[in-house]
Amino acid sequence: MSQVPLITLNNGVEIPQLGFGVFQIEPRDTKEAVLAALETGYRHIDTAEMYGNEKEVGQAIRESGLDRNDIFVTSKLNNGYHAYGDALAAFARSLDDLGLEKLDLFLIHWPLPKVGDFTETWKAMEEIYRSGRSRAIGVSNFNPHHLNRLLQETEVVPAVNQIEVHPYLTQEDVRAFNAEHEIATEAWSPIAKGKVLNDPVIAEVAERVGRTPAQVTLRWHLQRGDIIFPKSVTRSRMEENFRLFDFELSEEDLAVIAALDRGERTGPDPDTFNYVPQ
Repeated sequence: MSQVPLITLNNGVEIPQLGFGVFQIEPRDTKEAVLAALETGYRHIDTAEMYGNEKEVGQAIRESGLDRNDIFVTSKLNNGYHAYGDALAAFARSLDDLGLEKLDLFLIHWPLPKVGDFTETWKAMEEIYRSGRSRAIGVSNFNPHHLNRLLQETEVVPAVNQIEVHPYLTQEDVRAFNAEHEIATEAWSPIAKGKVLNDPVIAEVAERVGRTPAQVTLRWHLQRGDIIFPKSVTRSRMEENFRLFDFELSEEDLAVIAALDRGERTGPDPDTFNYVPQ
């Protein structure tokens, strides 16, 4: 939709700054949720092989009646397929499950530092990118020391680093590293799984600007430059999350929300998380 700002990635590809995420949406509910999101106006869908709902995302895209080129689609590499050949095969399966000829963005889901060598995984990602089957490639949950290895040992700079970011975990060091190297920051869990919605500071800002706490938090992300993709299976919540472009927060509002940072994660620590599906 024209009202959603576009972020230009480091290879010139444009990504809508606001998208729709399908993490933890059951496969049986995914098609209808994505169709509702597309009807609301979202044009950026974020999925992953490990979510188990790529097929349903693809079905929704085909049934939406929208031009494929108007929808930005992201998926992510399953943790069990980090070896070079395994990564290439897993990507092919994701394309097949989605029913797409190419992706807009493909990410390494986790660095898995004790499982394997993610630089070899990244070389498979580079092959996928050079083949034209993904318009951009990136990573998810990488810290600066992980990224430094990629920058030193591989050729293509990731276009995106998708990390957990919200007012209780502002990740300023990772965001600054990303910005320095022209890597866009995508923020997953942007409202901390709802934990920030009862925060009195956010509630006060929301009351003053006449918006909901969720809208204020998502607007905070947008004004900081984060790419976000909140999820919901409820159409009214999807619509609420989409109404972010007719108000602005002041610099003071941005600062007081950022000051809520307490290093509190809702998900795993990338330096210790090594889950591989069996």
